[in-house]
Amino acid sequence: MIILYDHPLSPYAQKVKIALREKGLAFETPQPGGLGAGGAQGDFVEASPRAEVPALVDGDVRVFDSTIILEYLDDAYPSPAMLPAAPGERARVRMLEEVMDTHFEAINWGLSEIRWFKRAEGELAETLFAAARVQTEGFFAWLEKQLGEREWFNGETFGWGDLSVVPYVNGSVGQGNPPARGTKLSSWLERANARPSVAATNADVAALASASTTMPNVAELVEKGLFKREYRDHRLEWMIKSGGVDVVLKGLERGNIRFAPPFE
Repeated sequence: MIILYDHPLSPYAQKVKIALREKGLAFETPQPGGLGAGGAQGDFVEASPRAEVPALVDGDVRVFDSTIILEYLDDAYPSPAMLPAAPGERARVRMLEEVMDTHFEAINWGLSEIRWFKRAEGELAETLFAAARVQTEGFFAWLEKQLGEREWFNGETFGWGDLSVVPYVNGSVGQGNPPARGTKLSSWLERANARPSVAATNADVAALASASTTMPNVAELVEKGLFKREYRDHRLEWMIKSGGVDVVLKGLERGNIRFAPPFE
């Protein structure tokens, strides 16, 4: 049985779960402890020394990083293939994934920092919300051009290009920034969410949300330094360039942000 260390809200984990479901592979999704406090350990850290989800265990094979996991799955379980056949098309969807994983992901992550973890309030929060709206609309326009006249980002069939986009656009919907109705992107999102692999992955998110009434006040835990969010590369860049440098400085002062752990 394949093991995928998971957190339902992670778009990186979501795209891997979509791929596993598209391939019809059985898998388990344990949620490792210690993620929020920066204290993950045990088998999970052996599989993912960066202490990030997703991490995949397939027999003796251990793979971390969502892109490398997708590559492994296409190598180990080639049917159905998630990448297009032509080299140029494969490069196109890989570039699409890179943009979504880095530049786009940081926007929704930053909004969560403000909305759920209360990193900023008042005027500063509004500044960050406004920056995120403008940036999201810009990426939506770019995605419209990438989709063009295709039914799927991957081409004629659903695949790598689509599973690399749908978790992030759904994240924008959850943040109150959906694609405009009547656009190609909006129609694509409706088709993508109707696929069983995507619908099941969305259900994982909904199940976590339904249990959130019993979850602790995460903003309070952050304030006390008991919950530390990871500010890595593109996320740190987003917060600073969008006007939230004080959020970063305050987090460093209070010790409630963290960076990647050392490899040992």
